[in-house]
Amino acid sequence: MSKKRFCIEILGQALEVVSDAEEDHVRKVVDLVNAKAEDLKYKTFVWDTLNLAILIALNIADDYLKLKAEKEDTIHTVERRSKQLIDLIDHSL
Repeated sequence: MSKKRFCIEILGQALEVVSDAEEDHVRKVVDLVNAKAEDLKYKTFVWDTLNLAILIALNIADDYLKLKAEKEDTIHTVERRSKQLIDLIDHSL
């Protein structure tokens, strides 16, 4: 895919980013970060942009790691069940 330039706004800061993602995906990422910012701003009463950006990064990293662990657990469960089914089929033949 070819890289495209996008003008975005995060935490009130205008930025220009380059991405090979579609515009819809970039918009979803920006919306997620801005939603996290608003949520954390009022939960923590942190208004300093740098500290808020760090909290956003930590929260998104935490969400990512939880989802990654959940995905790995699901993969292990599917692999285990698949092996059980294969063994069951092998024993029935």
